[in-house]
Amino acid sequence: MTPKLYSFWRSSAAFRVRIALNLKGLEYEVIPVHLSKNGGEQLTEVYGNKDPNRLVPLFEDGKQSIHQSLAIVEYLEEIQTKPALLPTLAIDRAWVRSVAMDICSDIHPLNNQRVLRYLIKKLGVSNEAKDEWYQHWIKIGLESIEKQLSGDSRRGKFAYGDQPGLIEICLVPQLFNALSAKVDVDTYPTLMSIFHECMRLPAFVDASWEKQSDAEGLNPVTPPQK
Repeated sequence: MTPKLYSFWRSSAAFRVRIALNLKGLEYEVIPVHLSKNGGEQLTEVYGNKDPNRLVPLFEDGKQSIHQSLAIVEYLEEIQTKPALLPTLAIDRAWVRSVAMDICSDIHPLNNQRVLRYLIKKLGVSNEAKDEWYQHWIKIGLESIEKQLSGDSRRGKFAYGDQPGLIEICLVPQLFNALSAKVDVDTYPTLMSIFHECMRLPAFVDASWEKQSDAEGLNPVTPPQK
């Protein structure tokens, strides 16, 4: 039975899982879940019975389901070890996970759709103030990651060596968000070098926004050239 990924084209968390599945060369079926149409398809009773958190992604493998993008990625790493998404040494695995969590735990939650919607609809924040909030937290987070990666001896073409892994799986979707928000990414040369290397690879290109069957109203993300 082909695994199913419940996904929204612009969800950063779902984007991560699409990249990981592609890097692993695993077959999967995407089930689109529109996060705003008709009040949000993730809020329906049918979807809520699948995932009480009412979020994407949700990964179904046979009769088993897993939510939370990093848990899904770790599951994929365990069931198919090649190509590896994590280093061999425990200390290096911890470092890679820590950078990935800087993105997934500290940047993304402050900028995801339900938070931004709450700022506007419940707190009455203006669009201008919402955009300022969005850019503020992205910039703080990316500045930290740029500093961490730029001087680290473990970096090669990618964050760790010359093969993409967990950091890239988390970084590329976040940079898509930054580019869409018109953040000045020229101030992150290390991150953008890694981004360009990733976007030469089919695993990342095929997982990107514009390649999804449910993509709509899309202004193509156009990163600056190296």
